[in-house]
Amino acid sequence: MTHPSSRIPHHGFPDPLTRSIAQGYAGGSFLMDNGDGLQWYTVRVRALVPLGDALHIPGSLKKHLSRFETAIDTDFAGVLAGCRDREETWISDELAELYLHLHRTGLAHSFETYQGGRLAGGVLGLVLGGAFIGETMFHSVTHGSKVALVRLSQHLTQRGFAFLDAQIQNPHLARFGTYEVSGKVYRALLKEALGREVSLTP
Repeated sequence: MTHPSSRIPHHGFPDPLTRSIAQGYAGGSFLMDNGDGLQWYTVRVRALVPLGDALHIPGSLKKHLSRFETAIDTDFAGVLAGCRDREETWISDELAELYLHLHRTGLAHSFETYQGGRLAGGVLGLVLGGAFIGETMFHSVTHGSKVALVRLSQHLTQRGFAFLDAQIQNPHLARFGTYEVSGKVYRALLKEALGREVSLTP
């Protein structure tokens, strides 16, 4: 467990709670509830999803990209519910309520995929300057979350973001070329990203 940094993100937020959470993430920490209550965590290395041409799109996925439509913040609550709908989840009721609050105040966002008008998957994360800090993702339709990740990476590239943070590496993410950086490198990248004047939406 760590304590939030005093570094203040360049983009202000309207209430003390959101500002406090933003400061914690700006210091390189993130929130989870592993059964012992909501706490701040850090990891020794951080996983980053490549942006632009560096992103590896598995050949088996390419044919499915055009089968999904994407949207931003159209159904944040639906993405959050989908991410919690599993046998074990670190998103407690307290954290879920916090995410909803952070969405209302402009810190948390959802990048969604749809198929036939139905929510098919999505990525939930926090935006600080030019950093998209991915918290969790889900799918209700096969490939829904994978396509969301690919399209999010492409969207962030177009919008001038610095990186897409996946926090912790896993075999699923590794298929996309996700790589790890040391805590020192991550903090340097984050510091640069916080100074970018970019936006997730036009």
